[in-house]
Amino acid sequence: MPSSPHSNPLTAKRLYLASQSPRRLELLRQVGLEPTLLPLRSSPGRVDVDETPLPGEPATDYVLRLARMKAEAGADAQRVRNLPHWPILAADTTVTLDGRILGKPVDATEAAAMLRRYSGRAHTVLTAVAAAHQGRLEVVLSESVVRFKTLTEAEIAAYLGSREGCDKAGGYAIQGRAALFIEHISGSYSGVMGLPLYETSELLKSVGFEIL
Repeated sequence: MPSSPHSNPLTAKRLYLASQSPRRLELLRQVGLEPTLLPLRSSPGRVDVDETPLPGEPATDYVLRLARMKAEAGADAQRVRNLPHWPILAADTTVTLDGRILGKPVDATEAAAMLRRYSGRAHTVLTAVAAAHQGRLEVVLSESVVRFKTLTEAEIAAYLGSREGCDKAGGYAIQGRAALFIEHISGSYSGVMGLPLYETSELLKSVGFEIL
């Protein structure tokens, strides 16, 4: 595998990322790590993580549960495939507003409805991160509050036309064009992207893996 341009191949620290998110991959490379994607699949079967919220499940419990389940599934895949004993990192992000969990929009209509709900208001972005290493599994939660400006229908239509929020929790990407809508953030910018770097560093340290 080619070395990341952000890391020295002689000193890079390796770990598995149980996620398909290119944003999480790039954030890990940003801090000098050399992540390897660990898809939660095996042939011919698949390690499935059901992301359906449980009835009445609070959003914080939901993201913590999913991050833990993904890390556990990654650890199972590591054992079954007899992979090197690098740490496994997993994460889950969700957006909440008015007590409702807002996942990835299923279509443009739902994405537009999400943006209208954010307009002129603040919403909460929750990202849970789980790390499995040396028989230990720890989970941490990052909570950020993001306030959008009041959006016009033209702005909503233009953003939907970019399609950058189609596969994102909450229907937008803070590191993309949606940054033009954001008046204020309280919390972790990288957490809103999908991987809070401070919390991730402390979490990895708690399972015996130092980034620096």
